[in-house]
Amino acid sequence: MIATFDDLPDIDAANVVRCARVLLRRPLLRADGPDGDLLPMIYRQRTVLQELFASLLGYRLVVERRFARLYKSGPGADATRGEASLSPRGYAYLALTLAALTGIGRQVLLSRLVSDIRAAAAEADIPVVDDPADRRALTAALRHLVALGVITETEGSVTADAIAEALITIDTDLLGQLVAGPLGEADSPQRLVELAAAAGPRNVAHAVRRRLVEDPVVLYDDLPPEQAAWLREHVVAESRLLERFFGLVSECRAEGVVVCDPEDYLTDVAFPGPGTVARITLLALPKLLSRAEPDCSGRHPVTWQDLTDVCQELVDSYPAAWSRQATEDHQDLVHAVVALLRRLGLVQEHDGRWLLSPAAHRWLPQPDATPAPGREPQPPAPEPAGWSLFDEMEEDSR
Repeated sequence: MIATFDDLPDIDAANVVRCARVLLRRPLLRADGPDGDLLPMIYRQRTVLQELFASLLGYRLVVERRFARLYKSGPGADATRGEASLSPRGYAYLALTLAALTGIGRQVLLSRLVSDIRAAAAEADIPVVDDPADRRALTAALRHLVALGVITETEGSVTADAIAEALITIDTDLLGQLVAGPLGEADSPQRLVELAAAAGPRNVAHAVRRRLVEDPVVLYDDLPPEQAAWLREHVVAESRLLERFFGLVSECRAEGVVVCDPEDYLTDVAFPGPGTVARITLLALPKLLSRAEPDCSGRHPVTWQDLTDVCQELVDSYPAAWSRQATEDHQDLVHAVVALLRRLGLVQEHDGRWLLSPAAHRWLPQPDATPAPGREPQPPAPEPAGWSLFDEMEEDSR
């Protein structure tokens, strides 16, 4: 399938897979950032990696000595994807900041940058309210760019303090690589989102593989008919492909495919996980699945009242097990549980109903192999008589 990859020695092929996994997790990889020690290897294997991503996923990969940029597809209308530290207003400020940074030079005072951002907001007819919440959203956008390495705090620091000053240095090379969507082809924000999320050159194959690589749960009923039919026909081959090139393991079921990373490196949400919300979510799944029979697609309908009752039952049954802060407001707890289920791809809202994914059955309790008290495990049956290595040695010594 990929000629240059097939010609590699085993060690080099393993390194290419390792690099591909890093790029999937960190689409903007810098030498001085997390996993930056792999950038020299990515640079050496750039030709193979570029062919791999272009052929399998329709992604463009740019590799320089200072950074590597993988242009992945956008999430489209999926509201569960995004940077957790940014609110919708924070994302708006991120876009405005990128507009303000274009053509501003390599260094700028923070006060000047903030003024330019607010001017860009006024030009775009976006209302700006200079209050603490608004300043926090702007600060979160700037801190995100600091984390990406696009801007650096040369003197001072970016804070929500309205009177603080700082000197900001802009990495213009990284700034030019940040936006993934085709700005020149879009005539509206909605069109830009559509173009950024569009499938690659090999339409159906690229669209389905991107879903498999990026989403933990892919159900046939969630795919367009053409894509669902293609995945059903190629599911075994695609499972082998994901494991060979990205180290991902697929679980194929009648309703769809669950893709897992055995090393949890590509897992953005660990589940089961620590914390009150994660543990209540795990314990709530069996109770929620038992509340209603599945529909024809294997989904279990649940109501908001079901979610509220199950969470309340768990809180009341084990009061000492939970964080008081997490359970103080019960409706906030239910909202947090639903938000986690949505990020995991285990629940979706449809026509005013909540539907639990068939993949939720993966977390049903299973009996272990411990025998009941008073019952000893049966010894294994004796092996049939036959030659062994020691018999052979004895025979030879005679």
